[in-house]
Amino acid sequence: MDFLEVSHISKQQHGAYILKDVSFTQQQFQKLVIAGETGSGKSTLMKITGGMGQADSGTVMLEGKRVKGALEVLIPGHPGTAYLSQHFELRNNYRVEEILSYANKLTDEAAREIYDVCRITHLLKRKTDQLSGGEKQRIAMARLLISSPGLFLLDEPYSNLDMIHKNILKNVISDMGARLGITCMLISHDPTDILPWADVILVMKEGEIVQQGTPKEIYNQPVNEYVAALFGKYNLITPAKSGILEGLPGIMRNGKNIFIRPEDLKIVRNKKDAISGKIRELAFYGSYLEAEVALGNELLTIKTTDARLKKNGMVNITVAPEAVWYF
Repeated sequence: MDFLEVSHISKQQHGAYILKDVSFTQQQFQKLVIAGETGSGKSTLMKITGGMGQADSGTVMLEGKRVKGALEVLIPGHPGTAYLSQHFELRNNYRVEEILSYANKLTDEAAREIYDVCRITHLLKRKTDQLSGGEKQRIAMARLLISSPGLFLLDEPYSNLDMIHKNILKNVISDMGARLGITCMLISHDPTDILPWADVILVMKEGEIVQQGTPKEIYNQPVNEYVAALFGKYNLITPAKSGILEGLPGIMRNGKNIFIRPEDLKIVRNKKDAISGKIRELAFYGSYLEAEVALGNELLTIKTTDARLKKNGMVNITVAPEAVWYF
């Protein structure tokens, strides 16, 4: 039996579909991400999954029990789930330990572990108006974790966080699964947050799932340009322009778009099995350089660590056939 089974969920608003016949499953402890552009239906789907929203049709089953919609119950939210909205609230002028104590039915030891996982032990004596946004968010998470949920739903948890608090939160979410045994689902739009963490990614567009797969599948084998663009920069050569790759071994000209991620294009010294181009732009990103290389009238983006490159310099480019994808 699947831990979570979402079947044929649809929802309309003002006569238009927000969600259209959406189905997927999630196994216990599987880390699942819902990705997609703004307005694709991500948050609506997550709320319905946790009983915080109401579908027009379809069912959600969590550990064999139907998740009732928000209009079917007095207080929305399915038992055993926790939903952290982007717009969480904490009471002002209360000490953190007071806020947490109201909902706490755990032993002192179990509560301490949650506070440790959320990195808030040092904040317990502070008042909420003395906290940063990232600290408040982790306290809101701890308040939900006190109820011992089996499924934790996180709606854009990394939005509006600086890099320091984002990295802390990533560790918290990782520990929620590893130390507390909680299955997590989250929504995010940043590939650097999604790809290292997820086991499975659902990509949504206009209320439908357009691709589902592992991070490697989604990143390296997108079904279309929309999916490709969501997860970082890419090179797309149309069939009509595929002649610019003439000379590279193993590249098929089969009437499909040729898709190559920038890091898969390699700059080499030898001209054999390579094509030549001129560097038009060069940008420094710390751990790598990003070069815009002209092949005739076309530009290819290349990520490289070769610090010897110069703007307007000539380079030889190659790519392994297995790093090329066609759609």
